[in-house]
Amino acid sequence: MKNETTSSAKATPKPKAGEKKATVKKKADSNPDTPAIKCTEVTCQTNEQVTNHTPDQLTNQSVPPVPTDGLIAEQPTAQSISGFPIDVLPAKLQGIINEANATLGFPKDYIAGSMLTAMAAVIGNTHSAEAMSGWKEYVILFVALVGCPGVCKSHPLSYLMQPLIDHDAEKAAQFTEELKRYNAAMELPPKERVANGYELNPVEPRRVRFMMQDVTNEAVHRILSENPRGLILMYDELAGWVKNFNRYNSGSESEFWMSVFNHKVAMSDRKSSQSGVFIRNPFLCVIGTIQPKVLTELAANNRNANGFMERILYVFPADQTKPKWDRTRRLPSFDIAAAWREILSRLIGIVPTVDSSGEIIPDDVPFSPDALDRLYQWQNEQTDRCNADGSDTLTSIASKLEIYAIRFSLLLALADWACGGEKKLIDVDTVERAIRLAEYFRSTASKVQGIISEDALTELQLAVLSELPDSFTTAEGVAIAGKCGMPERSFKRFLKDRKGVLFIRNTYGNYTKL
Repeated sequence: MKNETTSSAKATPKPKAGEKKATVKKKADSNPDTPAIKCTEVTCQTNEQVTNHTPDQLTNQSVPPVPTDGLIAEQPTAQSISGFPIDVLPAKLQGIINEANATLGFPKDYIAGSMLTAMAAVIGNTHSAEAMSGWKEYVILFVALVGCPGVCKSHPLSYLMQPLIDHDAEKAAQFTEELKRYNAAMELPPKERVANGYELNPVEPRRVRFMMQDVTNEAVHRILSENPRGLILMYDELAGWVKNFNRYNSGSESEFWMSVFNHKVAMSDRKSSQSGVFIRNPFLCVIGTIQPKVLTELAANNRNANGFMERILYVFPADQTKPKWDRTRRLPSFDIAAAWREILSRLIGIVPTVDSSGEIIPDDVPFSPDALDRLYQWQNEQTDRCNADGSDTLTSIASKLEIYAIRFSLLLALADWACGGEKKLIDVDTVERAIRLAEYFRSTASKVQGIISEDALTELQLAVLSELPDSFTTAEGVAIAGKCGMPERSFKRFLKDRKGVLFIRNTYGNYTKL
């Protein structure tokens, strides 16, 4: 890489990094067909179209077409990311999303992403799905609501989490009273406890909850051990999550979170603990907001190379314009909060079966035979594309989305039940909807990787990227790179390493810039 920079300096005066990045951005903005990430203010629509997400953006177009030549490189571009496919959700949830969008001004993408995560959190360890013998999956989701300042990310998140906040407040008050009674009992001699209305050997109460915020790794272990059903960690600014890694110790917490994502045993034996903590089935969802310019912080410290970034689902609307307030917005036609609370309450009300040691025994939600056939078919198609393309980044994304496809299938089946469905079953329609969700998140993951990748480019690579036209052949790219001072071998490696992130391969030897 050092030799490439030297060659560039000989061919042309060495530009400043800021100047090259500005050149790249200007080129993207000059093309009206390329929706760059813009944080400018626009006039808000009236009546139903009160936010920056119009109804025609939320269609089946979010599903990328299957390429004819079997190459994974034909990934959807930013142009094809038309919005979160809310029509994969039950009709009742769609109604809540549409009404909250029209009357409260919440972007549909962020409502849907928060909604899925809240439902996943309360389901917790109560249900699992088995797509292969012995391989159980749970609805653990790591979600990032990505958006520029002012596009209304935090409000939908807080609104959708309010029932969980209320639940935890009620349980906290109950815990306080139980703790007072426990302490009062423990202050009495054992022989006087029963006479005063207490148990002879009172059990110390534990605080039941669903939510956590800004906690250390040690606290996460403790709270998880007290809540075997599961939890959700919510950050208004998701960058605070990774900034907390290693804040109080020198260990690597990213490995802990990757293990939690995989629902693996969690143990803690630190000196500050009175006794070791052992969690057989840790269930923990994560959700928070983040700005595009902060994504590089999320990927720092090798997190973009060890599989951490690929475990996150990015809700990333294509439209990033800031809406104005609108006094003409109509009032809701029904109680949105009550409708959402009713659906979530049905999931909260699930009483799990537990074994003699208090471990939850999950109910299995079965796949129908044709649903499994469709899931396997889709996975095989993705595998063929990965093998044909050879992109490590896209292969890593695909591998995590295979896991998420099972989790989405389980989550959607339970969402159907919570909205009035009679049976908990994953049929072929459920899998098709799960696949559409997976494909949406494949598109947003590629978009995020493109942002991170461009920020990490050298000045020479930025110069070549700026000079390349929107579409080019390998030979044309080699010629342009040569004029900038990049050798042919280096350009081809650059093209291969950034395939699916900065470039897509349309056919053999023909590329398009993302």
